[in-house]
Amino acid sequence: MRRRLAVQLITALLLAGPVGAVEVKTASPLGSFVWEHPADWFGGFSAIHVDDDGQQIMVLSDRAMLATARIGREGDRITGVAFQDHWPVLSSTGRRLSGRAGDSEGLALAPDEGIYIAFEGVHRVSLYSKPGSNARVLPRPKVFDGLSRNGSFEGLAIDAQGHLYTLTEKSRTAQGDIPVYRWDGQVWSTPFVLPQRGKFQPVAADFGPDGRFYVLERRVAFIGFHSRLRRWQIEGDTAKAEEILFETGTGTHDNLEGLSVWRDDQGRLRATMISDDNFLALQQTELVEYLLPD
Repeated sequence: MRRRLAVQLITALLLAGPVGAVEVKTASPLGSFVWEHPADWFGGFSAIHVDDDGQQIMVLSDRAMLATARIGREGDRITGVAFQDHWPVLSSTGRRLSGRAGDSEGLALAPDEGIYIAFEGVHRVSLYSKPGSNARVLPRPKVFDGLSRNGSFEGLAIDAQGHLYTLTEKSRTAQGDIPVYRWDGQVWSTPFVLPQRGKFQPVAADFGPDGRFYVLERRVAFIGFHSRLRRWQIEGDTAKAEEILFETGTGTHDNLEGLSVWRDDQGRLRATMISDDNFLALQQTELVEYLLPD
């Protein structure tokens, strides 16, 4: 497995052209678990948050539904997921969101227990005081109006200072880079961009307990999906020390769109990801975990 991943990484880097200061480190797959539930709202998960103990999760559907569940574990493997509760994602007036306005893609939990959600259809980020509460929509700068209709905010992350970071799936700068937008509580800014490498597109982001910025990317193939995980050290307005942690071949995993990075009870860094099944019978809701190098 490790040899195959190494070959895939080398091939990807060669295809992407000059890579500058990219460092390749190998993450180790821990396993995957297919999560099933009969509810008609279940599926389409585009974001996940894992509590520090690795047992509790919150997930977000791209059809404006928020849910919580408990993970059962045996050693390093997930053995079961027990659904707990779910809530519709609401507008600022308490209306249940749907259609383009309800295309909820990114999730970040604030230190004060607030919940931030990023939307792709109508480009915006909203704050919720708790699950099921009304939205408080953050100010929308003019630059958001020019983003791709179905390619804006997929990833949402919050750093130790409480600053929000979101990035676009398809929209790029004039130089072809991935713009990263930051909300400091007062205004939006674009502190840095990330290099576009190959045909992968960002679908999720998180700040790990190590303080580094992690970005999960996806490339759609004719018969499946490729996934890649990169990370950076963020110093002020600069993203440094880019690393590629893994890149998978077609069909290794389903359509991974959600990411949460945490430490287990042994102090090891883990990445937990969830797939968006697009509410299609041919796909599945898959929880995937990797052990990450420190």
